[in-house]
Amino acid sequence: MTVSAQVVNQAVLTPEVEANRKADYPVHSLFLNRWSSRAFEEKEVTSETLYTILEAARWAPSSSNLQPWRFVVAQTEEQKLKFQLFIKPNNRLWTDHAPVLLLILSNKFRQDGEPSGAHAFDAGAAWASIAFQAHLLGLATRAVGGYDREKAREVLQVPAEYELHAVIALGYRGAPETLAEDFQQRELPNGRRALNESIIEGSF
Repeated sequence: MTVSAQVVNQAVLTPEVEANRKADYPVHSLFLNRWSSRAFEEKEVTSETLYTILEAARWAPSSSNLQPWRFVVAQTEEQKLKFQLFIKPNNRLWTDHAPVLLLILSNKFRQDGEPSGAHAFDAGAAWASIAFQAHLLGLATRAVGGYDREKAREVLQVPAEYELHAVIALGYRGAPETLAEDFQQRELPNGRRALNESIIEGSF
């Protein structure tokens, strides 16, 4: 059976994705249908749903099984107010409406105190697991790099051995009309460069 035949029944794309994305090779529709939204419904994300998403991240690939990732969770209004202290104003125009915010961190050191060369790589794998599991449950995610890391470290009392990565906005996708006009125009799945532009055969 060819690869194309194996995934043909898994290639149902949403209309908005079909209009904006095209795979160079056959892949599961999960990878195209997941995209980063800014619009969120005012709908609660239950703790069971949130922890199911984080459970997926728990099983991400991990170098030496060190599992360096940590997730600071902001689900209550009091917790989210702390995040608002360090997220940049332009991003707060939409992150303030996300029912859940997460800060992904990773421990920079191994258990013997030596530096870990894979902690950020593994944290990225955990983020991907969060994004895909959330999508499978009908939720949307978007990673935010626009925040003050030193302020976040101070507000959340993050120990020095942890590196801060991205804030993740998580919730049920809302209508684009709820966003500021500039964001509305960008509330679409984006494309990717051709695969062959990312592949180096053998060496540069």
